[in-house]
Amino acid sequence: MTPGYARKVDTNQAEIVEALRAAGASVTDLSRFGHGVPDLLVGVHGVNYLLEVKAPGAKLTPAERRWFDEWEGTASVVCTPIDALIMIGGLECSHIR
Repeated sequence: MTPGYARKVDTNQAEIVEALRAAGASVTDLSRFGHGVPDLLVGVHGVNYLLEVKAPGAKLTPAERRWFDEWEGTASVVCTPIDALIMIGGLECSHIR
């Protein structure tokens, strides 16, 4: 699969990435890949997570919906840093300022 077009990054993505890294997770931005692939690859305690970042109230695009429908692994949609921290194992939210 070839990389897709460059996507616009949701405005809340930077604060979500910051919170994940502050909690000790490694984060790789996949948002430029396109094709409905989630925005973030997150690793923590030897486990990988795929997170799609959405602004609160936003819906998945048709490509994202297709990707989620076809993916046989685990992936989650997050809107806030707290959502992201919960998805990677319920880390304490005290890392959020």
